Amino acid sequence: MSKITRLPVGRRKKIRLYLDDKPAFQLEAEVAFRAGLRVGQEVDNFVLESLKKDDDRQRCLNAAQRYLSYRPRSESELGTQLRRRGFDPGNITSVLESLKQSGLLNDTEFARFWQEDRTNFRPRSKWLTIQELKKKGIDDAVIAQTVAALDDEENAYRAAQNKARVLPLDDYQIFRRRLGDFLRRRGFGYEVITHVVQRMWQERGSGSG
Repeated sequence: MSKITRLPVGRRKKIRLYLDDKPAFQLEAEVAFRAGLRVGQEVDNFVLESLKKDDDRQRCLNAAQRYLSYRPRSESELGTQLRRRGFDPGNITSVLESLKQSGLLNDTEFARFWQEDRTNFRPRSKWLTIQELKKKGIDDAVIAQTVAALDDEENAYRAAQNKARVLPLDDYQIFRRRLGDFLRRRGFGYEVITHVVQRMWQERGSGSG
């Protein structure tokens, strides 16, 4: 049996626990407050091990919430990040389930966010969007629902607009090759690329070549 002789509090995220006037180990502040620890309290090995286990899970949860604060993530993507950090597999499973139940982790919402972000800022083909979502671990049914309304011709045209502004207009072959290569890297097929390149050339005022 040991006695808590010091328990620094305040606005710290971590608290150093002192047992019998000696520094023991750190705890996430949430864990210490949740356990109701106080100076003078006697704790046995069972309590200490329970605190450490609770702390491990809390650190895993805190890390997951930090990752989600930067941008939405898929369940698979978040799990991979937590495994790289070396968290216990059981804690990872528990944390992911907790985040799903609270609505903070939702693959359907993530897939919609990913597709809309790409469409608005970096338009690409339906095929490439599907491949990206698969890499994020999204279920095939969710992917199919997410990309159902995508129009390759429209997205290719939107992607081409910005690119075409920086291409030379004195040589159609150069224009066609550079814009075509750009659209190919965005995953668009030959027919869509051909239509969009011709349309963009005509709109830029240099004729169809």
